[in-house]
Amino acid sequence: MAIDDVPFRLADFERQGTGATQSLFKGGRFYGLAAAQMISLLKRFALLTLIAMSSGCASLVGSVTSGIADRLSSAILNSPDIETVKEAIPAYLVLIDGFLVDGEGDPSLYLAASQLNGAFTALVEEERAQILATKAFDYAQRGACLKRRELCGLGQLPFKSFETRVDGLSAQAIDPAYQLAVAWTGYIQANSGDMRAIGQLGRVKYLLERVLALDPRWAEGSAQLYMGGLETILPASMGGKPEKGRMHFERAIEYSDGRFLMAKVIYAEQYAKLVFDKELHDRLLTEVVNADPVALDLTLINRVAQRRAAVLLAESDEYF
Repeated sequence: MAIDDVPFRLADFERQGTGATQSLFKGGRFYGLAAAQMISLLKRFALLTLIAMSSGCASLVGSVTSGIADRLSSAILNSPDIETVKEAIPAYLVLIDGFLVDGEGDPSLYLAASQLNGAFTALVEEERAQILATKAFDYAQRGACLKRRELCGLGQLPFKSFETRVDGLSAQAIDPAYQLAVAWTGYIQANSGDMRAIGQLGRVKYLLERVLALDPRWAEGSAQLYMGGLETILPASMGGKPEKGRMHFERAIEYSDGRFLMAKVIYAEQYAKLVFDKELHDRLLTEVVNADPVALDLTLINRVAQRRAAVLLAESDEYF
């Protein structure tokens, strides 16, 4: 069945004040163009979970009472060798799962396990990514709930109750709230053929908005990058907010001092393509290709960004 033929009506997309999401529906149907844009964006977001490993894996130190996890996390994030990392991470995943097998791990360990599983989805095939993303979301929900009671059961609340709960989140909840939003996004991406999963994007966006309200610079700008992507799913003519998205992209670059190269890649692919700005598109990608990818805890994702930038540059003339 084509996406255009799927009847779809969810309160998450019908809340007031979200013209972009409201415009996805006409006569109770979810339009294929919007769905395709969302799915494409979410697949790129899988790469961003790599940056979460910086804090997530390090949090294992307190749980395992060892510096091994911290050093291994650093080795992964700072490796320039993508293929070696792909081969090495599975053993680490099994190790973490072992600490959680009895279902009684501490919240930091659950969140660390969520981040590592989510990060690895960026490096594996689709079928395997779905398994990892589902596990990452499960771990994130458990960890976030154990950290902060107000984060329990957010996905099951009626949307108005969800908004009220999220509006009340304090600065003490920002870390688990952000990690939950990241894992939730990964889960939606991995289940992008399920319109009920896509319908949860409204909740993810609202949760991220609260994170940014509490700390605009959170996670070295990666929270800004997520919001930039969500604001540029659709063109302005269909209710999207590309200029607001551009603001988020530029803040993401600023807050990482330009070290986070993936911010420029997604800025080019998501915004510049949307508004048909070839000059901006090519300039951003050329900067990424020519940049030194070595940066503390960003080397691996920067290497991935450079690979993607080279592909996009090669396709630029054909697209524009």
